[in-house]
Amino acid sequence: MTKREIELIDNYKYERELRNKGIKLIAGVDEVGRGPLVGPVVAACCILPEKFQLDGLTDSKKLSEKKRNFYFEEIKKQAISYGIGVIDEKTIDEVNIYEATKLAMKQAIANMNVKPEHILIDAMPLNLDIPTTSIIKGDLKSITISAASVLAKVTRDRMLEELDKEYPMYDFKNNKGYPTKKHLEAIEKYGIIDQHRRSYGPVADYLKKYTK
Repeated sequence: MTKREIELIDNYKYERELRNKGIKLIAGVDEVGRGPLVGPVVAACCILPEKFQLDGLTDSKKLSEKKRNFYFEEIKKQAISYGIGVIDEKTIDEVNIYEATKLAMKQAIANMNVKPEHILIDAMPLNLDIPTTSIIKGDLKSITISAASVLAKVTRDRMLEELDKEYPMYDFKNNKGYPTKKHLEAIEKYGIIDQHRRSYGPVADYLKKYTK
């Protein structure tokens, strides 16, 4: 999708349709961290005020780190409520990443101090006691999901930056736990750490190779 196509998306459409039905407390939910080999999956949920305006806000993956950090503070400041959910690598290994992602989303919703009337979710269906709408590419199409994606991504990125201070050889500061060449070479050279997801291919392969 080009920058121009992104700009043409009406990312207030879903919120406007719900508000026209009298629904005011509309939450967006998104997650980050399904693909990395290390660390938790993180989800965020937030409710934005009706007059919320933040120029250029879109899917967090399409923003620079500087912009994400700026939006992160602005969203927290302006949001009616927000919650974060963090599910660690051990749980991911136990229940699989799909189920762990749903747990993170439910935790984020539960950590809100205001209960939403309706929840917009990026792609994934959730079984909740609140009405929901799952939107494919929701982090592009809904401003509320975009806001949640920024909260989730910045939260997780900062966790990986902290982990990088402890284990600089894996380059977590830059790869955020994803299987880059440098990360894979470091696993081969230094082994794995407690925070690695043992059910994920390269980590599982290393364990098979070097442990009995």
